[in-house]
Amino acid sequence: MTVELANEIWSELKRYVNTVDRDDAAETLVSVLIDNDVGADEIKAVFKNDSDIKKALTSYLRDHDEIEEEAEVEDDDYDEDENWEN
Repeated sequence: MTVELANEIWSELKRYVNTVDRDDAAETLVSVLIDNDVGADEIKAVFKNDSDIKKALTSYLRDHDEIEEEAEVEDDDYDEDENWEN
């Protein structure tokens, strides 16, 4: 499935999603697209007029960056502990 098709499906179906649930639905769509190797830049380009998807993508990228930073800190701590023993 192309990102363009996902955009078309989202455009048609989001009107059936309650407004209060739309953020969660958009976050799920972004996660599915990224899990299927669609890049953030492509999502931004295709969904450029959809504020729900843009907000969900921003949130996803922020959360993903925080996870990577935490992993790097844990790796650094491990390296320091390893050097300490030597």
